[in-house]
Amino acid sequence: MEGWKEDYLDIVLVPLGILLMLFYHLFLLYRYLKCPHTTDIGYENHTKRAWVERMYLAEAKDRGPAISVISSNITAATALSSVCLVLSSVIGTWIGSSASKNISIFTNKLVYGSTSPSTLFIKFVSLLSCFLVAFACFVQTAKYFVHANFLISMPNNDIPVTCVVKEVIKGSNYWLTGIRSLFLATNLLLWIFGPIPMFCCSVIMVVVLVIIDRNTTPLHQYAPVGQSHDLSNKIDNGENAVANAF
Repeated sequence: MEGWKEDYLDIVLVPLGILLMLFYHLFLLYRYLKCPHTTDIGYENHTKRAWVERMYLAEAKDRGPAISVISSNITAATALSSVCLVLSSVIGTWIGSSASKNISIFTNKLVYGSTSPSTLFIKFVSLLSCFLVAFACFVQTAKYFVHANFLISMPNNDIPVTCVVKEVIKGSNYWLTGIRSLFLATNLLLWIFGPIPMFCCSVIMVVVLVIIDRNTTPLHQYAPVGQSHDLSNKIDNGENAVANAF
């Protein structure tokens, strides 16, 4: 009877923790689509759109800062994808090796919950899946940022700025998805030590994410690209006229 109660704890708490994370991110997606200014994601994407538009106004030879910023994002995405791939390889080797029996013996002494070999297998497979999803997302992030780098550094091009904005926003969204996959992997990692630590981690993480993902800063209404460009030309012409007058 005692063993059945421990198994029942895994059946109840683990799905509740995963559903809590899932419902929160569905609610976050709803807020982002309906009221993007209330989310930190919407605030960042708003700023990135303005940044790409301003960088696109400069000549190709003067877009070095933009290329450096995008390249740094590519480097970060590549590093995290490498880490996820290494961790996936380690977990995959762990699952397939005979050392998993030693792991089950170790967890039997610490875990208050199901310690059956099938449950242990599900734990590691779930953790492996999260790292693989994160790896795929970071690879996609690097892909879109590389494409944006090509577009923004192309001289004498007639590509609309919206194409570059689309690539940067897509890369940022995949980056965010990869990071959230790592958050979920953290919860599943604690599941190895039992369903109670996993559920507590899910509750704490959702509370922290509610604070992090909320935006209370009003969105700055950047001037349209054409108007800002015309204004800068007028200022330059006025300064030249004053200089010629003297």
